[in-house]
Amino acid sequence: MLAGVISLLAFSPDAGAVEGGLGRSITGLQVTDYAGVVPPKPGLNLALGYVHYSGQFDADRALPISGVAALGMDATFDLYSLSGLYVWPAKSGRWNFASLVTVPFASVDLSADVSAGAFNRRVSDSFKGDLYDISFSPVIAGYHFDETHHVALSVSISAPAGSYDPNRLANPSLNAWIYTPTVAYTQLASQGTVEWSTAAGIDFSTRNDATDYRSGAVFHIDSQVMKRWENGWGLGGVGGWLQQVGDDSGALADRLDGFRGHSLAAGAIISYQHKHEDLSMSVSLRWLHEFDVRRRLEGDPLMLSGSISF
Repeated sequence: MLAGVISLLAFSPDAGAVEGGLGRSITGLQVTDYAGVVPPKPGLNLALGYVHYSGQFDADRALPISGVAALGMDATFDLYSLSGLYVWPAKSGRWNFASLVTVPFASVDLSADVSAGAFNRRVSDSFKGDLYDISFSPVIAGYHFDETHHVALSVSISAPAGSYDPNRLANPSLNAWIYTPTVAYTQLASQGTVEWSTAAGIDFSTRNDATDYRSGAVFHIDSQVMKRWENGWGLGGVGGWLQQVGDDSGALADRLDGFRGHSLAAGAIISYQHKHEDLSMSVSLRWLHEFDVRRRLEGDPLMLSGSISF
């Protein structure tokens, strides 16, 4: 069994319901295989991730981005990430602990109608393969009730490591620190062949000093059910709910009545796991469709992730 915490905390791409329609979380991608399990074996786990998200924002609604209000936006987001999870040696007992760091690189293409006085003009911008905001979790605490019930507690921190230019629409950074307390739970059944995992968290963002804009707190909860077979293959379903629970703040946010966002998503997962002696590997692919979306980009996110433990 490979722990889901390395995927849960490492592959959260940045598209939500906040400034620019871009935030910390995409609906349905915050929970992954065995999300509540911190690996019992001490050592290093590595993961590679890829997320593709193509979304649109209604042209009849204003969207805050780079200090201006845009009417409608089309955006394509590709995120590539390398993550390392280290499980610390622990005495026998129900608790164990780990630390995680993720280094992401992103490519974005977007276009939007931007107001310039009494006129609107279509503006396009992009960047390719730039360093994005690094995230890390100093301590991930895992608690094992028994062999089939597990929980993981953590605070993920996203640091504004990418460059930011307030005069550009597309930036490889949110230019703000984001703190995400997260609780993940995993329950196993049918001798471990059936898994139910759920993850819930809240994103708290600091102010973007370049635009004097602070995104409001965003709550998200995602859940998945998987069935696995002896040959290593697994199939399942996944769903998510994202709800902004705090208003955005700043002069532009006040004009847009706080700009609170909301979305639901549902989709499917296919996975494969293989273990050879002390080496364990897993690959997972998921696709979701977003619906009932308000005040945020709407699209169909796709995530491919692979991990290996030594």
